[in-house]
Amino acid sequence: MSSLSVHDPSAVLVEGPTDAGPDASARALPVLSAGSPTGSAADWAAQRRDEIHTLVAEYGAVLLRGLGVRSPAEVAEAAAALGIEQMTERERFAPRRSHAPGVYSSSAWPADEPMCMHHELSYAAEVPGLILFGCLTAPTSGGLTRVADSQQVLRMLPPELVARFERDGWLLTRMYHEIGVPWQEAFGTGDRAAVDAYCAAAGLDHEWLPDDRLRTRQRRAAVLPHPRTGVPVWLNQAAFLNERTMDPAIRDYLVDVYGPDGLPFNTAYGDGTPITAETVETINAAYRAASVGEPWQSGDLLLVDNLRMAHSRDPYEGERDVVVILGNPVRFAGHVLS
Repeated sequence: MSSLSVHDPSAVLVEGPTDAGPDASARALPVLSAGSPTGSAADWAAQRRDEIHTLVAEYGAVLLRGLGVRSPAEVAEAAAALGIEQMTERERFAPRRSHAPGVYSSSAWPADEPMCMHHELSYAAEVPGLILFGCLTAPTSGGLTRVADSQQVLRMLPPELVARFERDGWLLTRMYHEIGVPWQEAFGTGDRAAVDAYCAAAGLDHEWLPDDRLRTRQRRAAVLPHPRTGVPVWLNQAAFLNERTMDPAIRDYLVDVYGPDGLPFNTAYGDGTPITAETVETINAAYRAASVGEPWQSGDLLLVDNLRMAHSRDPYEGERDVVVILGNPVRFAGHVLS
């Protein structure tokens, strides 16, 4: 039996402290406890599939506790039981291992540094609708995967800032060279012709440069209607992939070595106007205020609506092994801007 009632929000169980922003009591991350399930995690997920997706539709995410998943294969089986259509990641911004087709490690990121709030692949022409995280080994401390409701973030942001992004969208520029993810890894191929074809289909302006370097440029909508509800969501990585998120010393070094156009990533308003540090902080402050999280326990699964909920990762100590499955890809009308 599960220990959470879908129809009674007051019955949402948060097993341990929820570290969140103001008014978090009304926005706790729901935890659906399996108790002592018989059979596999996939069997349990299949039996409660409708209940789980109802919770995601209501809250944007749900933590599934007590399933005891121990391997990437078990996480993949649970994803299949939940009806998640796995997708292949393209244009990744940080390295990660591939356990099997469509089954990845979490992004490689220094353990002592936080990963800012973002929607996975919000800059791609095809955006994952769902993400399933599986915690095989919980860290000794820290390492929360936090989520923030972008509908709430949108309401928190200054109207004039939102209007600017609604009008112009946002612009992402990337330089693939020896710093960051190589283009061969990001696009899953060493064939330049295949990259050319991908960029043409996905609305990426791209330029091949000497020394096997690649520069891309893509303009995307920043606010989009959720395909299920029609409610507008703040769906972009304008703050996360901005140069202001880099350590200033590292940014200055990269600019000195490669020039201002040589940063591995940077963002601007859709018309090319730079985004100020103040704007980046305003966006990140809204994310922090909307953030909720629950400490991982080994064997947990976390199912997230990637179109509605941004996610982040806290610094941590000890070993942390989290498997990620991106699924249910969505193509938005009006997302790819010329």
